[in-house]
Amino acid sequence: MPAIHSSLVGGPRADSKLAHRLGAEALGTFWLVFGGCGAAIFAAKVTTGDGKSNLGIAFVGVALAFGLTVLTMAYAVGHISGGHFNPAVTVGLAMAKRFPWRDVLAYVVTQVVAATLAATVLFIIARGKSGFSSTGSGFAANGYGDHSPDGYSLLSALLVEVVLTAFFRYVILGATDGRAPVGFAPIAIGLSLTLIHLISIPVDNTSVNPARSTGVAFFAGGWAIGRLWLFWLAPLLGAVIAGATYARITGEHNAAELAGESRETADPA
Repeated sequence: MPAIHSSLVGGPRADSKLAHRLGAEALGTFWLVFGGCGAAIFAAKVTTGDGKSNLGIAFVGVALAFGLTVLTMAYAVGHISGGHFNPAVTVGLAMAKRFPWRDVLAYVVTQVVAATLAATVLFIIARGKSGFSSTGSGFAANGYGDHSPDGYSLLSALLVEVVLTAFFRYVILGATDGRAPVGFAPIAIGLSLTLIHLISIPVDNTSVNPARSTGVAFFAGGWAIGRLWLFWLAPLLGAVIAGATYARITGEHNAAELAGESRETADPA
């Protein structure tokens, strides 16, 4: 297997117990949903008392918030769990033979539970404002058609999620490739997630993460729960495509084999 920078993002440390890795995944996923969706719920639109000025961060700020959550937690706990925080990342890494399939279910369940817990805390905070309605506001849930921020169709949402999730996985796999500079993977991954949100918030509020979609859907109402299938299917499909093709496209395995041959030549013993 090719070398990867598992000390930051990707495969878990061999000396980390599963319970500790799941704890790290829970912290990272909670922070992603709390920070990213929290920015969308609380800070995207903030009007002054007279209602004439918007002091909110808008979707550019929300995009940056999602990127920062991943960047900060990848550095904070990526060396423990691999810093997935997303079922599609876990499946994509398993497809690329960077992560053991036996641990996939435990990671995914942990991510969904942590995302739901974060959404619950957001809901409790949001209820502190008079007139707030999680169903009426959309609660940062993902949608299409009538529930797309800019009226995009199911097909548009499907395509954007598959393409962007696949490229997100390509960035992760490339940044943690043994040939990549060491220590910079979280920066590339966080910035790519920011870019992904800048592209697709108007289409479907951006998922690329089934756990993130699931956590807030429970509070957004029946329409969000009824559309969850898309925000599981599309990201997982994109992750599988990237995981299955990265090595073939980039020659990762060949590079590792050449490196091994070089070491053998240098040290024939």
